[in-house]
Amino acid sequence: MESQLFPFADSMAGVVLDGRGVVVGWTPAAEDLLGHRAEDVCGRPVWGLLRDPDIRPAPPPDRDSGASWYGEAVLRHASGSEQKVVFRVLPLSGDEKSDERDQGAERAEAGEGAGATDSGRARCLVLCAAAAEVSHWRQDRALTRGLFRQDRVGLAVFDDRLRLMRTNIHFLPYTGVPPDLTGQALGGFLMPEDAAEIERHLRRVLETGRPLVRCEVLARTLDDPRGGVVMDLSAFGLQAPDGRVIGLTALFTDITELHRSRARLELLHRATAAVGGLLSVTGTGEELAAVLVPDLADTAVVEIAEAVFSGAEPAVEPDGRLLLRRTTATRDGLTVSGAVLAAREETTDPGAAAPPELTAPLRARGILLGHVTVRRAPHRGAYEAADLDLLREIAARASLALDNARSYTREHRAAVGLQRSLLPPSEAGNAAVTTAGAYLPADSSTGVGGDWFDVIPLSSARVALVAGDVVGHGLGASATMGRLRTAVRTLADLDLDPEELLVHLDDLVAELVVEDGEPEGAEWRPLAIGGTCVYAVYDAVSGRCAVASAGHPPPAVVDPDGRVTYVPVSPGPPLGVSGVPFEATEVELRPGSILALCTDGLLEEIGGDLDGGMAELARRLAGARAPDLPLREAVAEVVADLPAHELADDVTLLLARTRRVPAADTAVWSLEADPAAVAKVRELASGRLREWGLEELVFTTELVLSELVTNAIRYAGGPLKVRLILAECLTCEVSDPSATQPRMRRARLTDEGGRGLYLVAQLTTRWGSRYTRHGKTLWVEQDLPAGLADAPSPGRGRGRGRGRG
Repeated sequence: MESQLFPFADSMAGVVLDGRGVVVGWTPAAEDLLGHRAEDVCGRPVWGLLRDPDIRPAPPPDRDSGASWYGEAVLRHASGSEQKVVFRVLPLSGDEKSDERDQGAERAEAGEGAGATDSGRARCLVLCAAAAEVSHWRQDRALTRGLFRQDRVGLAVFDDRLRLMRTNIHFLPYTGVPPDLTGQALGGFLMPEDAAEIERHLRRVLETGRPLVRCEVLARTLDDPRGGVVMDLSAFGLQAPDGRVIGLTALFTDITELHRSRARLELLHRATAAVGGLLSVTGTGEELAAVLVPDLADTAVVEIAEAVFSGAEPAVEPDGRLLLRRTTATRDGLTVSGAVLAAREETTDPGAAAPPELTAPLRARGILLGHVTVRRAPHRGAYEAADLDLLREIAARASLALDNARSYTREHRAAVGLQRSLLPPSEAGNAAVTTAGAYLPADSSTGVGGDWFDVIPLSSARVALVAGDVVGHGLGASATMGRLRTAVRTLADLDLDPEELLVHLDDLVAELVVEDGEPEGAEWRPLAIGGTCVYAVYDAVSGRCAVASAGHPPPAVVDPDGRVTYVPVSPGPPLGVSGVPFEATEVELRPGSILALCTDGLLEEIGGDLDGGMAELARRLAGARAPDLPLREAVAEVVADLPAHELADDVTLLLARTRRVPAADTAVWSLEADPAAVAKVRELASGRLREWGLEELVFTTELVLSELVTNAIRYAGGPLKVRLILAECLTCEVSDPSATQPRMRRARLTDEGGRGLYLVAQLTTRWGSRYTRHGKTLWVEQDLPAGLADAPSPGRGRGRGRGRG
């Protein structure tokens, strides 16, 4: 117990002197310090131990009687060396008369005279230690005193049961800390969870002996649990001389501001990362609101101008109001409100005191895009100036991301608008087919690409089905696709056969390569413009379908009974490769069959290669053959598992369910090139129209057929064939063996003829002619009377007098 109370007792030398300076007591520590044994020095004057016996240390002149005093001296070691020591003289109080008698007896025994008696001095205790060790003791004491007096680091000494034994006056100088902490546990004044966390770290130091270095802990008092302080905790164990741990010392440094600054910086980085990579206005607003909770706010409100969502620049109304869309984030999640609010400009003085709410503008390039507002619960306290600076910085970075998203939205809407204008409706229907299609671009960032499909109504209850693939992706490929699609529609309007149409399209692509080339030094480098195309013409009267391909996968046919086959088309080279002629294949399709046209992107995506893709497509089409299943759902089933944002190539799929014109809705007559045939055909046509209930069209039809048959007899000769088709409209055809192309012109007043086709064009909806293998066919279309006409076909032109020559 003595060693615990006096940690230096084992190394402190003790010497007891009588009134004459004779050694009467010698401790083992003194023997260890100077090497002299007790029997060698006891009874001898202590001055003999000095290096210079004539120079004896004396107390200061102003020393009070009976007071201790200290000094330094150089003593001789038993080995002959010298030892510098620091000593302290402690007078021992007692009975002076008794002391004098004892001293007299001692002198008598020693044979000394009475003159040597010094009855005025009492015995004393001299404590001494090596000067170097005393210097260390003084440094340790000064260090301990300095630690407990400094005001930058909290210092606390705990016993082995984690009770506070000693603290400096600046230990947790916050509301709710008792002035006297001696003997108290942390749980007596800190929040239970905070006290338990700190004691957990301190107990590990007691159990393992390993010091704790810079551990961040939160300290909130029971009286003021709102914000608390963040402490940097370090601790090390205290050991007794025998090595037993008797407690520990803990050092607490208030790093609240440093912690908050670091947290603000981390929040700024997280907010920048959250909104910086987004190109969605909605996503930017939601991520901005979410990242602010709970670190900066309990509720975050992001208000973005309504115009920004459409890619436009918002404009403040004359009354200073701006239409906004709100996104709110709380600890419970995100809430997107469709409410339209009134905007306000920021008027808060940056130097003013921080309220529990302040709003920062979302502004880019001088344009107000919206606001961001944060709110805290009352127990978290008001916002500090640094919090407001952080909110403004986050708002500034979010504003740039928001403006980028607005610009991207505008460009994306323009690109998508372009793509949609270049593609037909996803669903269509006419007398020949009902169709549904799907287009998935590989470039998901812009939503555009080079694949396309088309449904082109033709004359005489026929329809053209097209699928194509242009080299490349993005806007460039989309622009090329638009040029080719327009060319296909123009060539289809001439009623060319599939193989002949592809020849003209191939010539066009070759010309585009030359026109779109670019100079490279002294040479002209052509751009890579090319692609593939499949063109099919289905006739709803005959049920025949003619198909030609320019390097494109063949169409698939799904019979009503579910059998899937591919049209055995002989594909020609891709467009723009060479001038090799193309070949058409003709097949007959049963009513209700499904004709499937697609691009190689779909086949490779679902099967890995063309062969595997064709087999997989056949399997999927067989599962979607139900006649009562809408085609749009069948399309969705085929492409359902495709990754919309990870496609290697554009994907296009067009499904067309075939229809047939009933035999009762057609009429065909063969005529000789005889003027008398004109009257006969009028009679036959009027009779058939009355059977169909089209009495309103009898007069016009007789007039039109008279003109067309008369022209055929006069300019083409015979034999002639006249056909009427009742479908979405009434089609009248006159076929002759001549390849002469009729021309419509405006006759002069002096001309005797030339008004026939002009009259026909004025009386009908459309007219035109097409070449056949045996000559040509002139056709005209008339709209059916109200109540008999089907819904107009999407995309079909209805301009009166528009002809094709």
